[in-house]
Amino acid sequence: MGNARNIAFWVVLFLLILALFNLFNGSGSTLQSREISYSDFVTAVRSGEVSQATLDGEQVRFRGADNQDYVTIKPEDAQITNLLIENNVPIRAEKQQQSVFQSFLITLLPFLLLIGVWVYFMNRMQGGGKGGAMGFGKSKAKMLTEKHGRVTFDDVAGIDEAKEELEEIVEFLRNPQKFSRLGGKIPKGALLVGPPGTGKTLLARAIAGEAGVPFFTISGSDFVEMFVGVGASRVRDMFEQAKKNAPCIVFIDEIDAVGRHRGAGYGGGNDEREQTLNQLLVEMDGFEANEGVIIIAATNRKDVLDPALLRPGRFDRQVTVGNPDIKGREKILGVHARKTPLGPDVDLRVIARGTPGFSGADLANLVNEAALTAARLGRRFVSMVDFEFAKDKIMMGAERRSMVLTQDQKEKTAYHEAGHAIVGLKLPKCDPVYKATIIPRGGALGMVMSLPEMDKLQLFKDEAEQRIAMTMAGKAAEIFKYGADEVSSGPVGDIMQASQLARAMVMRYGMSDKVGNIDYQEAAAGYTPNGGAGGFSVSAATKELIESEVKRLIDEGYATAYRIIEEHKEEFERLAQGLLEYETLTGEEIHRVIRGEPPNADEDEDDKSDTGSAPSVTAIPKTKPKPPSGGMEPEPSA
Repeated sequence: MGNARNIAFWVVLFLLILALFNLFNGSGSTLQSREISYSDFVTAVRSGEVSQATLDGEQVRFRGADNQDYVTIKPEDAQITNLLIENNVPIRAEKQQQSVFQSFLITLLPFLLLIGVWVYFMNRMQGGGKGGAMGFGKSKAKMLTEKHGRVTFDDVAGIDEAKEELEEIVEFLRNPQKFSRLGGKIPKGALLVGPPGTGKTLLARAIAGEAGVPFFTISGSDFVEMFVGVGASRVRDMFEQAKKNAPCIVFIDEIDAVGRHRGAGYGGGNDEREQTLNQLLVEMDGFEANEGVIIIAATNRKDVLDPALLRPGRFDRQVTVGNPDIKGREKILGVHARKTPLGPDVDLRVIARGTPGFSGADLANLVNEAALTAARLGRRFVSMVDFEFAKDKIMMGAERRSMVLTQDQKEKTAYHEAGHAIVGLKLPKCDPVYKATIIPRGGALGMVMSLPEMDKLQLFKDEAEQRIAMTMAGKAAEIFKYGADEVSSGPVGDIMQASQLARAMVMRYGMSDKVGNIDYQEAAAGYTPNGGAGGFSVSAATKELIESEVKRLIDEGYATAYRIIEEHKEEFERLAQGLLEYETLTGEEIHRVIRGEPPNADEDEDDKSDTGSAPSVTAIPKTKPKPPSGGMEPEPSA
């Protein structure tokens, strides 16, 4: 259909050119004859220099004594026929004829011109050659052919269970008799679910590289348009293309853009998304069978998907693609480090052990940042120091050594961060302190990073209470050192983190005996668990009880932090002074400083001052903006 419209456009353009050619064709012969004035023509006739004349409407063509053709325009009142007869000049008369086709084209020329302009602009509005004019309902699915940069399952690491599920689909496409002889049928669809950056799209690309069958890829947002019914038309067209190329695989990325729960109030009452979803449901499992068409979709918002989309027969398999464990992280680092020359001191297992909660995208970014750091310094290979520098940059942001701080600001920042570190070291359920710094990084004047020793899948009540205490230790340290009247705005980030954790404990985790085991998170937001509006409201008494419990948890954490700092004030003072002198201290260096020892006893004083440039290998947090137990201090306002 789109090709027919394109052909029609070029036919109309050809007819316009032909009409213009016919219009100006009559003047072609004139261009071949020399034009002279009428008086010169009369003179030539009377002198006998004209051998033959042709009358053609208003024009007179004649041949002169030099055998050249001339032309002149006859005046309205001229008696040119009598003049030629009197001088014995042979006369030949021609009638001006115009073909019916030419007359028809000249009459319709303005209309054809308008139609051509309209077709041109409609074609441009609908994406040019992408379906032609009025190509609203054409599918935007692209057939993926990776002749260069082909991705296979060997390029996917750390998510072995998900790979096995999808490898079976690829094996079914290659050897269907292996499964069909036992009555097995190929799965109609597989839904990849997991947090961002875990490799869902990479898995789909690996399937395309391994399957050896046509692979169509499209985004969920490509279906929905402002006109109702366009998305449903695109769904139909996509499945028509897939059936013609069966067996094949269709990959829909971010399917939550079109597959949200119906009737949930999303989209401002627009029926376009729901009609598109309805058509998708029918095409995936309706009266017409889609043999050989496998749908693979990816989303990180399974909770908002419509239940009808998730049932077997549409998506027979729901593959969870989670963050990798330590073995998976080591494999992922190995995949991303294939093209990176590593130094002899680089141990990927040590880096993997220090990256709990990291996704595949985080690890890829880590390797890339380390390579960029080594290249910037002119090294031939990437060393462990480059990985450490990259980790610090990802965790805390780039150093801002050019930022000018007064001695008083540096001192208050040092005592603030020393409070976080001391409390974190003294509380047994807090994660080990990885690094403390008073060098401005990102949006913070100083920071203490605390990292778990292994992957954590649960959060316990005593652990959460001690985490709140460590978070509030920055404010407790400022008040202990300078008094309540001298406290700064630095703890604002700490208060936000402590409040979020305390509210989660009370409203979602059921860690408050007074509030009880009720999930108030959804009720406070006014939504039902399936994402629809209209959840029950929380009474004023319950709100007051929740806020009182949140305040109690934060106050108890602050009191615990203040007590620990008071009991270990000498170690607190030594650590603060150590931060003022060395600016950045790693976990082992912090232990030495609070014992009264220099950070690096075996090195010269010059090397001690640079401990922040080559820290020891410990761990990396999952995200950099707000570490769970760090003291991120905002910049003071001007």
